[in-house]
Parts: sequence; C-alpha cells; structure tokens
Amino acid sequence: MADTGSARAQILGGIRKALNSAEGSEEARQRLATHPRNLIPARAQRPHDEQVELFAAMATEVSATVELLGGMEDVPGAVADYLAGLNLPAELRVAPDAALDAIPWDRRPTLTVTKGRARDSDGASLTGAFAGVAETGTLMLLSGAERPTTLNFLPDTHIVVLKRGQIVGTMEDAWDRLRAAGGEGGANGALPRTVNFITGPSRTGDIEMRIELGAHGPRRLHILLVED
Repeated sequence: MADTGSARAQILGGIRKALNSAEGSEEARQRLATHPRNLIPARAQRPHDEQVELFAAMATEVSATVELLGGMEDVPGAVADYLAGLNLPAELRVAPDAALDAIPWDRRPTLTVTKGRARDSDGASLTGAFAGVAETGTLMLLSGAERPTTLNFLPDTHIVVLKRGQIVGTMEDAWDRLRAAGGEGGANGALPRTVNFITGPSRTGDIEMRIELGAHGPRRLHILLVED
C-alpha cells in the first residue's frame, strides 16, 4: 500500500514549489488582483428584472419554492401560512441577523419565534441571504455570529428571506459584491470563514438511482423574495 502521508507531502511540495517560482508567484498575484472570469452564459447577461425572473425559475426547477412578497411586513404571514400548509408546527428558529430585525413577528402571535443557532429539536429555520445567483437559482449565504451556518443545514425546513436587489446574474457577480462589501462584517474587512452556495434542497441519487430529498440537509427550501 502506498504511503498516503508521503504522497500528500509530495503533492503539497509540488504546489509550494510552483507558487514560489517567479512565474507561479506572478500568475497567482495577477489572478488575486484581477479576479478573471470564466465564460459567462448569455442567459445571465440580461436586465435586472429579467434576472429576478430567471432566479425564480431556476430555483423552482431545482425543487425550491419561491414566494413573492411586497415587503418585510408580509414575512410573518407568509411563514405561518407556509408551515400550516405543510401541517408543520408553528415554530421557527431565526438567525439573530440585524437585517431581519424589521420583520414584525408580532403580527402572527401564533408563531413561536426564537433566535440563535440551530438545535437538534428545530424543525424549521429562517435566515437571510447575501445574494441570489440568477444563472443557477443559487443562494449565497455567509457565516458569522449573526448568521449561524447550522441554520442552513440542520432543520428539515429552511426558509430564506431574499430581497430583489440582492439578485445578481452570475456567481462571479456575487463574489464581486462580497469583495465590495468588505467581506460583509468580517474581521478587518476579511471574507467570512464560510461562504455557502445552496441550490435547492438537499438531495442524493445514491439510493437505487432515485432522487431523495433531505439526505444531507433540509428537505425543503422556501425562498421569500421580497421587494426592496
């Protein structure tokens, strides 16, 4: 059996050697400075209103559900109705995110809302998102004290509040927006520890080649698309 430790050391050594060479270092510096883009599909290069429509269509295609809301004041009712429609408990674990403070939860007193990281007993969570990628219907979520990553993956039902203005055409656009925001609250403007890209609910096709939802995370992803 090959020595996996030795093979790993050889691979990492080769990478270090390439990066330390004059050519490798210059190429790496240029890529970090310019953020070169890959080929951008034409479907992502369209006016913003059409990008919003594309995002909703692509998210629906990957088994997420999308609901259009007029404002943050509509979120409590939409959440309560969504949970009731699935015969789920009216209990919600919410990210302690200042961006969600404008949600008037008292409008639906039958909802039990608590804040913090996800617990084993939490069946449904609600978080914000940093961006939505129209090209693929993907959500970009950042980790942080106000945005516990556990809320994205542990509960069976994940509800995400996304504003229309947060939708961009491509993943490259989303990264540009994050860099421009200085890492969105990271230490000294650094990027957050974790950036999660979520496209639809969790799924696997490993079981007899059948798609099963909820294998490695939430089985439901519901996106509340809110007017700015």
